[in-house]
Amino acid sequence: MWMRDVRLGETIMSASKNSEKQPAASQVPARFELAEKDLRWRCDPRRFSFSCTDELKPPAGFVGQGRAGAALEVGLGVTRPGFNIFVTGLTGTGRTPVVMSHLTRSIEERQKSDGRPTISDWCYVFDFATQEHPRALKLPGGEGALFEGRVTEILETLTRDLRNAFNSEAYQNEVKRLNEEAIAGRQALMVQTERFAFERGFAIEASPVGISVIPLARGKPMEQAELMALSDAGRADLDRRRKEITRRVEDTMEQVQEAESARQNAALELTSGVAERAVKFPFEALTSHYRELPHVLEFLENLREYTLTHVPVFLQDGPGERDGAPAAQGPRVVQDPLLPFRINVFVAHDDARSVPVVEENNPTYPNMFGHIERRPFMGTYVTDHTMLRAGAMVRASGGYLVVQARDILRQPGVWEALKRTLRAGQTRPEDPSEAVMPGLIPQSLRPEPIPIDVKVIMIGDDYIYQALAAFDEDFWENFKVRADFDHRMENNQANIEGFAALICGMVERHELRHADRTGVGEIIEHGARIAGDRTKLSTRFGFIRDILIEADYWAEQSKSRLINARHVRKALDHRVYRTSRVSDAIQELIARDVIMVDLEGEKVGQVNGLSVYNLGDVSFGKPTRITAQTFMGRQGVVNIEREARLSGSTHDKGVLIMSGLLGARYAQEFPLSLNVSLAFEQSYEGIDGDSASSTELYAILSSLSGLPISQGLAVTGSVNQMGEIQAIGGVNEKIEGYFDVCREAGKLGASVGVMIPRANVSNLALRHDIITAVRKGQFRVLAIETVDEGISLLTGKPAGALGRGGKFPAGSVNALVQARLRALAEGMRAFSDRPR
Repeated sequence: MWMRDVRLGETIMSASKNSEKQPAASQVPARFELAEKDLRWRCDPRRFSFSCTDELKPPAGFVGQGRAGAALEVGLGVTRPGFNIFVTGLTGTGRTPVVMSHLTRSIEERQKSDGRPTISDWCYVFDFATQEHPRALKLPGGEGALFEGRVTEILETLTRDLRNAFNSEAYQNEVKRLNEEAIAGRQALMVQTERFAFERGFAIEASPVGISVIPLARGKPMEQAELMALSDAGRADLDRRRKEITRRVEDTMEQVQEAESARQNAALELTSGVAERAVKFPFEALTSHYRELPHVLEFLENLREYTLTHVPVFLQDGPGERDGAPAAQGPRVVQDPLLPFRINVFVAHDDARSVPVVEENNPTYPNMFGHIERRPFMGTYVTDHTMLRAGAMVRASGGYLVVQARDILRQPGVWEALKRTLRAGQTRPEDPSEAVMPGLIPQSLRPEPIPIDVKVIMIGDDYIYQALAAFDEDFWENFKVRADFDHRMENNQANIEGFAALICGMVERHELRHADRTGVGEIIEHGARIAGDRTKLSTRFGFIRDILIEADYWAEQSKSRLINARHVRKALDHRVYRTSRVSDAIQELIARDVIMVDLEGEKVGQVNGLSVYNLGDVSFGKPTRITAQTFMGRQGVVNIEREARLSGSTHDKGVLIMSGLLGARYAQEFPLSLNVSLAFEQSYEGIDGDSASSTELYAILSSLSGLPISQGLAVTGSVNQMGEIQAIGGVNEKIEGYFDVCREAGKLGASVGVMIPRANVSNLALRHDIITAVRKGQFRVLAIETVDEGISLLTGKPAGALGRGGKFPAGSVNALVQARLRALAEGMRAFSDRPR
């Protein structure tokens, strides 16, 4: 590093001998000045073998995401529990569409292979043992709706056949015969009993309260007077005969009851026989479809028994309980008597081999895990198994569930429930409000859990992934595979061709005009700018799509059949114009000297630094005057921004590093005894970052040496304690912002330009108008590697390398700085030694 500084010093020193004082810019050695080819990577349209994107085909796989693709392959291929996938990457990198397309291809490949498990349908049915616990029936994929249709059809068949059977003439005649025989037998018994009583002087009279035995006199009921006139012997004989008749009446009633019981049994046997014959064939036909499903056969057998024991339900014609609406009976709620025939197709698939891919965009608790619906009834809520609704977890069972991590974490209770479900391997519809507000809602159903086998693909960013990995102990057990989508890819021929094919796919997908080779080249060049490195291309294809859509609009406005480079530039320029209100306002303040920035001449202790304003949707650069005042003292470097609490920690670190550099370079033989006051002039908001640390150092060196600095050169770059200039961010925005200010002020010329770290040359992707100005000699971009190179270019004086005797060359910047620091130290010592 120091040898390079010596050569620089010799170069500029020789130039100083041959001329009088000249602007620093005119003395710039060629090795510091960047050529046109260094300012922007060019994607030469001639490198393409096509003339228009309609000659291409959209890419079939990933473009520049080999690492993420390999991770997805592993995550989708491993079927063990816990190997769910967490996809990370910046927005706009096409994470979701790429994942979905990869899933589609993976499923197609699996469908070609044998042995893949089939997908199942699930139905919730009535539980005949406990109605509060509906049963879950597993059916082959595509059979759920068929099962519901068959049960509905058998209900209609049973209703029709039972009504026909019980309304048939044969059944009615048989019932009539049984009733007539019972009536005749009852009447015969009563006649015999009445005759028996009459022969013994009594009559039998039936009433609603029972049967009365009445004594007779001359064939008529005995009067009270006649009864009182009887002798004791006559009264005893009357009581004996009454008891005898009463016993006979009791025997007769027992016989009547036995006959009625026999009639009822015969009628029940008749009804059962008719019902058995009516339901036998429909149920046999239904069960023939499910001989291999024991749990379905068990349900159908319970349903058949229910039918036989509830035959009257099928014979009713009126509304009420038959329409499914609850009917009130005191404090209880009577449900639809045909509820056991209602099948809730909880999860249905069209095909047993169609792997489900569910993308849940609103992962609330009900949408993820299902819920229980209710309907109001008489001041309360009622529910049954037909009001159970499936969530995404069970709908994706046997396949894949794609969710956004940010949406999952925003919903109360969903993240914990997701981990619990993945760990248990089963789910059921629940009402989360029961846990939050117990007692407010009546006790709900507790359906039988359904086993699930689902691969969860969660899409998020690095911050969410790192936070979960650090603070959630269950995260690693549930998401063992990370697919990290890079926002950049290598700038090589293969990726350029893939980029062009991707543009073709965007055009066809969004029904846009095709682009010619110049338009494709311009878009790919912008992709390199977004990537921030000429050796990379951006994979944030969402931004590329938006630019392509806007370029299509401008092509339409110009009546062009194809999108070309001019339309792409118009789209980019108009996007800047739409968002440049704040930038233009600051530029106007600079032009009116409200914000003071010198663009020409020379000043001591003053440098134009470059900063970036980030407003969320737009970033732009603008110059800022940075000044330094040095004087005797012991405080060292005082950062006014820090003292005013306007600087961030990174900026403060840069100032401390700069202090270390000053001490290490100049104060090996004496202590630093100075005060340095650093300020970002007219800065009233917080600043951060260390990209101005070299600029601040140049201002200090100028103030100490007394050498003026060219105000036409704006500076950016971070510095370390070894005096090396380090790369910074936002280099394109900074250069473009300074260029716009100089152009607006009419100050473009040979002495105007920017000085950047050489490490940032690969990041340059400047606008075409700046490249044109550089070509014409109206603007310069200089690249340096050390502080010594920078201060030499700014002052036009050699920096000077440290010699063997620990001295800098006389007249060099470093010698002047060291001499001034020594004088301050001696002055401070002399002041301290004065008698008080």
